[in-house]
Amino acid sequence: METLEVMERAREQSLEVSRPFHDPRKHRLILSLLLVLATLALYNPVTHAPFLNYDDSAYFTDNPHVRSGLSWKTVTWAFTTTELSDWKPITWLSHALDGELFGFKPEAPHTINVLLHAANVVILFLILLRVTGFVWRSLGVVVLFALHPINVESVAWIAERKNVLSMLFFLLALAAYGWYARRPGVGRSLAVTVAYALALMTKAQVITFPFALLLLDYWPLNRLAAAEGNGGPGTAVEQRPSFEFTDGRAGTPGAPFRSSSFLRLIWEKVPWFALSAASAIITMRAEADATQMKLPLWAHLANAALSYVKYLGKAFWPVKLSAIYPHPELTVSIPAAILSGFALVAISIVALVFREQRPFFVGWFWFLGTLVPMIGLVQIGVHGMADRYAYIPLLGIFVIVCWGAAALVEKWRVPTMVWATGAALILMTLGFALHRQVGYWGDNVTLWSHALEITEGNYSAEDNLATALIAQGKIEEAVPHLRRAEFMRPDDPLSTLNLATYEQMQGHYQAAIDGYAKMPQCTKDASLLAMARVNSGYAHYWLKQYDKARVDFEVALSLQPGNSGAYRGLGLAAQKTGDIGHAIQDYERAVELGPNPSNYLFLAQALEIDRQPEAARAAQEQAARMTADLSDDRATVNHFLSN
Repeated sequence: METLEVMERAREQSLEVSRPFHDPRKHRLILSLLLVLATLALYNPVTHAPFLNYDDSAYFTDNPHVRSGLSWKTVTWAFTTTELSDWKPITWLSHALDGELFGFKPEAPHTINVLLHAANVVILFLILLRVTGFVWRSLGVVVLFALHPINVESVAWIAERKNVLSMLFFLLALAAYGWYARRPGVGRSLAVTVAYALALMTKAQVITFPFALLLLDYWPLNRLAAAEGNGGPGTAVEQRPSFEFTDGRAGTPGAPFRSSSFLRLIWEKVPWFALSAASAIITMRAEADATQMKLPLWAHLANAALSYVKYLGKAFWPVKLSAIYPHPELTVSIPAAILSGFALVAISIVALVFREQRPFFVGWFWFLGTLVPMIGLVQIGVHGMADRYAYIPLLGIFVIVCWGAAALVEKWRVPTMVWATGAALILMTLGFALHRQVGYWGDNVTLWSHALEITEGNYSAEDNLATALIAQGKIEEAVPHLRRAEFMRPDDPLSTLNLATYEQMQGHYQAAIDGYAKMPQCTKDASLLAMARVNSGYAHYWLKQYDKARVDFEVALSLQPGNSGAYRGLGLAAQKTGDIGHAIQDYERAVELGPNPSNYLFLAQALEIDRQPEAARAAQEQAARMTADLSDDRATVNHFLSN
């Protein structure tokens, strides 16, 4: 008898182990782990990608403040600078921390971006599960977010650390708000405020956060007092279909949250509206000196309407995804823009009329509202739209899709095998599309070649492809792309700069100098102007015009005080004019700002001339520690000193 009881208990325990979803904590953990594993597996190729030759240098590899490490000086700079037309101190500190911990190779920052995306996936899942109580619907939204190819740009681009990191703080602020909404209090409100402030200090894209909270008050939190007892789909009495299972610890829609009047809900968000207003003012001031397209209002509005529809299209059919979509400017199609505008208004009216279908209402206005800051009403840069801008807004569309599909499955009584098979096919298709899109980011030539294949008039992609080819030593292949960029946009600063550089590489120094002289008419970007001045200085150097070279290097430093190339040029000019003392000072500054083997060798040879053998030996030893083979660096030094 005892043997039979033992056998029965063992059978029950084995059944319990084989049915882990009976324990809500276990199924939350298992699903979270599966989400992380799927995300890491599909994004793994990104960790082997190189730096992108578009903004990665400005944010990371060549930024002297980031390269100086995580110090109090760096922290002070991060909180006071508006470099690259924005105020984002947390982003700068994140990059500085990468460099401090892992050095300046691409693997680590790529890996951290992937890990941040995986963290966003899990946190989003737990939030949705907590506030709605629906497991499969929440999982569907999160899987779409995790695997949608449009999000590859945000994850695979190191310079877009700000996108995935601001999303992390944004989600933490949402989680804190759910905690606050259950039992409002000063401490809980402060938690929301801190998380939201961190999000804003990472990237101002989250500026619509308080408005998004009002949508969430309507659904799924159901905090509007007038909403109580209405019933209907999406309300507190929402019925779960037979195929759905719930998490007993996740809560049920509406039940745990305190209801309030609309005015009271607005009043409690005044601190967060104030943060949004402050961020908007800081952003506008930061962008005041940036290069802006001077377009009439109708062109901005037309492109905005078209972009909204294009984002919707890419949500459902994610093909022809480009790293840059050129702005149509005055060639924008007015009929298409009017039609797009009418479509957006029509859908919005439907959402308002059927507002009791709350997932549809909230999802649609989430998409419209959170995309407003990035829709291009103020145009910075050359792009008409960007995949990274959809990282947060498309969550609203994913909610509509998953809740709508669940409602249709229940209404039409679709067999479990049928809807499960359909969902599996969609996920497999998304996974394949994601894998393909990740592949385009494997190297710069592939990425920009793909961009040129799927877009027209993309002079910026021509520039970037040319730069990538030059980096591979394929200079002659790069020149036609530079010529095409110049033809498309005669005032394009990158093609102007690169063509002048090409002339310099060919030994046509005066032609190069003339090309660099055109740069102030093409751009106000201090980094590009500094680069042109440094290159012009070296062209003057090779013409033995050392005084003119010195002027160019000094102007470059006035534009970009941390330019190590300019200090090295000043050192060369001083050495050629016999001022070895100033040459040593300039080389030392170059080493401090750009600690590479060549700079140390320049310093070492100047110290030898100045009869400082021990200091020269120390500089040579430092150069040797930085690379296994100094032959190329020695050749560079000898080449410059032979002039």
